[in-house]
Formats: sequence, C-alpha cells, structure tokens
Amino acid sequence: MQVILAEFAGACYGVQRALDMVDSLLEAGTSVTTLGPLIHNPQVVRKLESQGVRVAEDVDEVDSGTVVIRSHGVTPQVKERICEQGLAMADATCPHVARAQAAAAELAQEGCRVLVVGEAGHPEVEGLLAYAKACGAAADVVLNPKDIPADLYEPVGVVVQTTQTKDNLEDILNALEARGISATVKDTICSATRKRQKTAAEVARQVDAMVVLGGKNSSNTTRLSEICSQSCPRTFHVESAAELSRLDLDDCKVIGLTAGASTPEDQIADVRSILEVL
Repeated sequence: MQVILAEFAGACYGVQRALDMVDSLLEAGTSVTTLGPLIHNPQVVRKLESQGVRVAEDVDEVDSGTVVIRSHGVTPQVKERICEQGLAMADATCPHVARAQAAAAELAQEGCRVLVVGEAGHPEVEGLLAYAKACGAAADVVLNPKDIPADLYEPVGVVVQTTQTKDNLEDILNALEARGISATVKDTICSATRKRQKTAAEVARQVDAMVVLGGKNSSNTTRLSEICSQSCPRTFHVESAAELSRLDLDDCKVIGLTAGASTPEDQIADVRSILEVL
C-alpha cells in the first residue's frame, strides 16, 4: 500500500510545549495535577496518569503540588482561584490561545460586543468568552451564521477559536456584512492549524482513502476529518492504530494520512507502518 503523509501533521508547538513542561515537573519530583486533560489525546493522557499525573476537573479537587493549566487555557477566574488557594501554577496555555485571549480582552476594552467564532462548550472558547466578559463586554459564541444574535449591536468585534477554518470565519463575516455590520476582526486562527488543514486537503484530493489520526474529543482533528471528507468521501477518523483493522480499505491502492495537533510522532509512525503492509 502506498501511503502519502501530509507535509504538516501531528503535534504542534503548543502541544509539545505543554508535554515538555509536564515532563520537566515530573523529572523535578513535583506532584502534578492538570486541570482537565492536558491535551485531547486519550492515549497520551493515560500514559501521563501512569507516571503519576492526576487529572482534576476543578481547582477544589487539588490540595497540594503544582496545577498545570492545559494547552487550551482557562478563564481568568480559574487562575485567580489557584492563586487564592496557595497552589503552585504552571501555565501551559498554547501561546496562540493566549494571543486569542488577549485579543478578546482588547476588543472588549474597545467597547465592542464580542463574537467568538468557535464551538460552544469547548474549553478554549469558554476561556475566550470569559476574557471578554471580564473586561465588561457582552459576548456570544457563533459557529454558523445562524448563531449570530438577532439583537446584535455595533461596535462588533470578532475573535476566533485557534483551530477554526478560514472558510468558517469568512461565512460569519459575510453574514455580518449582509446585515450592514462592519466588524473589527482579530483573526486568531493559528498558523499550525492553517498548514495542517491545507496540506491535509491537498493529500485528500490524491488518494483512494484518507486516515485522520487523533483523539475523538479533539476539535482540530475532527475538523481535519471534515475537510478531508469534502475531497475524499472515504475518510476515516481513528484514535489509534488498533482501529485500522476495522476499516474497509481492501480496494485502495493509495491512502492518505494526517494527524491532529495533539498526536505525537510515535503514534503517526505506528499507523503509517501498519497501513504500508496492508
């Protein structure tokens, strides 16, 4: 089987930075607790747990050691609670997410009603909302044009979840323009996301089937799968090499492979090696 790996695939800088930060804390003998899973990759999270890293959903569950802010970031209120409880904090928020948080706050300080283009309930999006609201702004999450509030008033500011697509942002902006609303836009989609989406789409156009590797709870991996499906209907989103045996690839000669930003290189190598001998 010929396997074409997308030029940009797998763990991004922000994810690797978070993993390296936790590794350094463990090497120093520090008791480590992450607020929520460090990254959206169940295999990696299980490995960290086997090394003694606890996962807590709330600050109140932690009474000692170092609390690690995961790569998706948290609200400013959560950081305040960590400090109030006298816990050490290691901030592994992805720098691109931190930039988006600062952009949301800046738009709010300028008096804008803030629209966050992203998925409601996603931890990164919840953080962006909180940063805007902490600066006194009304803020809403919009994933599609239909989500834009009917009572929207100007000035309007737009900030974007870092793993969103450019097309989705453009759809929102076009819908605002159709309503006569001119928005101040902070395009905070990260460069790593753009590269992964672009190269995944390029590969999907050349192959019989496409395998997208990454956590089922990973929004950026899910989005890669959606993008690939547009050009290659036989696109499969798998979380591990163990799922490959269940895929219908019998009549395929060329398979494409990409991976989400929370997928380490060793997982990609395992999947690739299996595909090549099918």
